[in-house]
Amino acid sequence: MSKKKTWREKLNEFKEKTHVITPEWEGKLGKGKILIPKALDIERLINNTEKGELLTNDIIREILAKEKKVKVTAAIPTGIYLKIIALAAEEERPIQKDNITPYWRVLKPDGSIYIKYPGGAEIQMALLESEGHSIEHGQGKRPPKIISFENKLKTNF
Repeated sequence: MSKKKTWREKLNEFKEKTHVITPEWEGKLGKGKILIPKALDIERLINNTEKGELLTNDIIREILAKEKKVKVTAAIPTGIYLKIIALAAEEERPIQKDNITPYWRVLKPDGSIYIKYPGGAEIQMALLESEGHSIEHGQGKRPPKIISFENKLKTNF
């Protein structure tokens, strides 16, 4: 019977790929190439943030597109890798304690948190509040949002 892979092992398997944007997608994405990022490149950007700094998935995608000299970075794989990075970090927390990837610093483009990260909204809110962020609690199905998140975004890499 084979041993189940850790989230870290899964994360290490994702390789970078580029594809030419097909004519049917050129209207939406433009001409050029699209990047399927390497998950470790996303993690590198997150690890490059300091306490109090925030990122959005759009900023991550823009930075990777510039670094790799492509038109755009694919949104869906980026979102999937963000969740796997969070799962790997929480899996490693008992061993590394405070030295894990600070995935909670990555927000949606509107400043709301990812409620599907490990531990849900409560854990992520606690982690963000511990770094000095103020949070506006969501109403109904709306997720919690960081107040004035735009002022804390890291854009210089």
